[in-house]
Amino acid sequence: MNTKIITNPSPNHEKPLQWGDKRFHTWNTEMKEQFGEKVFKVMLDAGFTCPNRDGSIAIGGCTFCSSRGSGDFAGSRRDDLVTQFNTIRHKQHQKWPDAKYIGYFQAYTNTYASVETLRECFEVILEQPGVVGLSIATRPDCLPDDVVEYLAELNERTYLWIEMGLQTIHESTSNLINRAHDTACYLEAVEKLRKHNIRICTHIIHGLPQETHEMMLDTVREVANMDVQGIKIHLLHLMRKTPMVKQYNAGLLRFLEQDEYVKLVVDSLELLPPEMIVHRLTGDAPRDLLIGPTWSLKKWEVLNAIDKELAIRDTWQGKLWRGN
Repeated sequence: MNTKIITNPSPNHEKPLQWGDKRFHTWNTEMKEQFGEKVFKVMLDAGFTCPNRDGSIAIGGCTFCSSRGSGDFAGSRRDDLVTQFNTIRHKQHQKWPDAKYIGYFQAYTNTYASVETLRECFEVILEQPGVVGLSIATRPDCLPDDVVEYLAELNERTYLWIEMGLQTIHESTSNLINRAHDTACYLEAVEKLRKHNIRICTHIIHGLPQETHEMMLDTVREVANMDVQGIKIHLLHLMRKTPMVKQYNAGLLRFLEQDEYVKLVVDSLELLPPEMIVHRLTGDAPRDLLIGPTWSLKKWEVLNAIDKELAIRDTWQGKLWRGN
């Protein structure tokens, strides 16, 4: 990008230029920089499962994860991928009629299959008109060498992101949420992918059981110094019929307040390098499944509050980032 960012602030530093009208490096800004127009993700469910559910690594899944494998807004797995793609695209086209698309394999673990199966899924979406790339959600323990080689091939011929859930760097929390891989596994996966210059988006969750404000920021600091190119900051949602409901009833979980979360997100943005692309700053949960926090249903109110807090503080992404 041509945006001038100062990453070593001093008391008299010059205020950086903003990313459009934002004080952080937004996904929309990056898409316009890459493609010159609006690009939106088409969320898909390719019918995969997860090694944290089927017993090959663990059972039950992450305690926060819904029965749809975090793909609650993806297409229906009862439909083939092309039907899903066209259905979701049609809905979003009503808002952005001239946009391009990235096929987002969102639900469950989307490299947990043979290369032949993955090729069948990914190539059919790349063939759809207007598709400029793929975003593939997976786990760091589901990247065998032959799959990484195929991803490297994809990366040579399309705009590719691999999205992986770190959630937290704290192993005590990892055990509570049944993540079933350690942080070292995540770092090894990052190294494997970056050898092929594959873009990585790291997912973290603020509000996990028994985590303090400083513990959450420790995770942000760790991500800031990883060789990853994007981040998704999620608010923890407690949904019905998830294992975390038992933890909530046992008093292990406290919902963050809206103002608390807004300040935490701004604290996080200040610590991130300015070139890191922020794919999202809060999450979604289906209204009929959400137990709390219920204020999260007003998504635009939350996002506007984050923008307002950034302006009040006169701060921006990277203001406190010092590099490795």
